[in-house]
Amino acid sequence: MAERDIDDLPRNAANYTALTPLWFLERAANVFPNRKSLIHGSVEYTWHQTYRRCRQLASVLTRNSVNFGSTVAVIAPNVPAMYEAHFGIPMAGAVINAVNVRLNAQTIAFLLGHCSASIVMVDQEYFPLAEEALKIWESNSKGKFKAPPLIVIADQNCGPIPVQHALEKGAIEYEKFIETGDPDFTWKPPKDEWQTIALGYTSGTTASPKGVVLHHRGAYIMAMTNAVIWSMPEGAVYLWTLPLFHCNGWCFVWTLAAICGTNICLRQVSAKAVYSAIAHLGVTHFSAAPVVLNTIVNAPKEETILPLPRLVHVSTAGASPPPSVLAAMSQRGFRVLHTYGLSETYGPSTLCVWKPEWDLLPPDVQARLHARQGVRYVGLEHLDVVSTNDMKPVPADGKTTGEIVFRGNLVMKGYLKNPKANEESFAGGWYHSGDLAVKHPDGYIEIKDRSKDIIISGGENISSVEVENILYLHPAILEVSVVARSDEQWGESPCAFVTLKPDLKNTDEQTLAEDIISFSRSKMPKYWVPKSVVFGPLPKTATGKIQKHLLRAKAKEMGPVKKSRL
Repeated sequence: MAERDIDDLPRNAANYTALTPLWFLERAANVFPNRKSLIHGSVEYTWHQTYRRCRQLASVLTRNSVNFGSTVAVIAPNVPAMYEAHFGIPMAGAVINAVNVRLNAQTIAFLLGHCSASIVMVDQEYFPLAEEALKIWESNSKGKFKAPPLIVIADQNCGPIPVQHALEKGAIEYEKFIETGDPDFTWKPPKDEWQTIALGYTSGTTASPKGVVLHHRGAYIMAMTNAVIWSMPEGAVYLWTLPLFHCNGWCFVWTLAAICGTNICLRQVSAKAVYSAIAHLGVTHFSAAPVVLNTIVNAPKEETILPLPRLVHVSTAGASPPPSVLAAMSQRGFRVLHTYGLSETYGPSTLCVWKPEWDLLPPDVQARLHARQGVRYVGLEHLDVVSTNDMKPVPADGKTTGEIVFRGNLVMKGYLKNPKANEESFAGGWYHSGDLAVKHPDGYIEIKDRSKDIIISGGENISSVEVENILYLHPAILEVSVVARSDEQWGESPCAFVTLKPDLKNTDEQTLAEDIISFSRSKMPKYWVPKSVVFGPLPKTATGKIQKHLLRAKAKEMGPVKKSRL
C-alpha cells in the first residue's frame, strides 16, 4: 500500500511559497528602512535605498530582455554594485554569475561563452580584462558572436580615467543604467525554488572550469543557516574581507539582509584596513581565508589597533589554518569559527563546533582540535567519510582514510552542461568532494589529503594538473609535477618539480627557473604561477606514475616560501 499522511490537505497560495532569499531584502527595507545597509568609503546606503536600487536594477534588466533563463556576469570586487547584483539580477528572474577577478582573460572568455552571458557588469579596474575576454570569446565563436552590453561600475575611491576609457568604448555607466529603472518595480519571486539563482565556476582537474549551479532553496537555507551556526545577532556589522565572487560570499550576501545587518565593503584587503574598520565602523563579524588571518596576526604594530574594542567573530575556510594562527587570533580578541566546504555546497557547510570542556585543555591541544573540519551545518542533512572502494562509512578511529561526501539541500543542482561530471560527482546518491579525511571518535572529521591535488593559495583553489598542463608547453621541460608548498603569505603556493630535456641539463638552473616563472606569468593567472622551481628526476612507481607524496614530503622539507618584502 502507498504511504498516506493523516490528511489530504493540498498546498495552496496561502500556505506554500517557494523559498528564496530575495524576500529578506524587502523585509529589511520595511523593518529598518533608515538603518545603514552598505558602507563603502564615503558612499552609504540605507536598507530602504538598497531595496529601491535593486528594484531599479531588476527593472532595467527586464527592459533589456534579461529574464528567466538569462545569465548576467559581474566582474567586480566587493563594491555596492556587486552586493546589489545578488538581489537585482535574480529579482529579474535571471541568474547571477559572479566572476573571480583573479582569473585571466582566456578563462573569463570561456565562462562568458559557456553561460551565454546576456549582459556583463564590470568594475572600472577590470574593464580592460573584460574587453580582452570578449575579444577572445568572439574569436572562438566562429561567427556566432553577439557582443553583450557592457555596464561599467565606477568607484569614487578610484580615478576617473578607466571609466572614461570604458565610456569611449561604448559601455554604459552603472549609475546611469539603473537610474532609468523603476524603484517601485514589482519583481516576481521564483515560482519554483529549484530555479537557479547563481552560477559560479570552479577549477577542477579538467581542461575547462565547471559551472556550479545553485538554486533559490539552497541559497535561502544557507543564508539562514549562517546566522544560526554563528549566532549572528540582528544588526550585526559585517566586513567584506571575503570576496563576493567566492560562492556568492558564502551566501552571507543574503544573510546580512535576513538579519538586517550592515555591510562594510572592502575593495582591497589589508590588516590595516581590517583593524581600522573594527575600530571605526563597529565591525562585529567577518569571514576570511587563513592567509588573511595570518596577515592580521603578523601585522606590524603601526597597522594594528589593539586591544580590540569588542569581541570580533571570524569565520575561516580553505586550507586548514595552522593551529598557531588560530591561537594567535584568539589571543588578540578574535573568536574564530573554523569551517569547511566547497563551491558545490554553497560554500562552507561543516564547522568545528567548540565544546565547553575544551576550555580546560592546554592551548596547543585546543588549537589542534579547532583545526579540524568538524561536523555538518544545521542546514545540511547528511555528511560522512566513506571508503573509496565500496562507499561504506569508515570507522570513527581517527586513522582510517576515506572520502568526504555530502547529501542534502546544501548540495548544488549540478554542473552546467556537463553530464559526465554530474554522473561522477553524484555517484551512489552522494556528492563526492574528492577530499580525503578521517573521522574521529567524537564524530568530527579532519582532512588529511586532497585526492584532486588541489592547492589552496590565499583561499583560491588551484588545480595542480592545470598548472602542469601549461608548464608542459615550455620548450625546456621534459616532465613536471606541481605540488603545494607552504607559503608564509598565501598559506600554500605551487611548487614545480621539473625534469629538463636532455640537451638542456647543463643550462644554468637559476636562469632557467626565472624563465619558467616568466613563461608561467604570461600563460596563467598570477596566483597559479609557481613560486619555486626544483630541477631533477621525478620519483616514479614501477608503472611510471609520478609519486606526488614523495614530492610533497620534499616540498615540506624545503620549508615555507618566505613572505616577500617590498
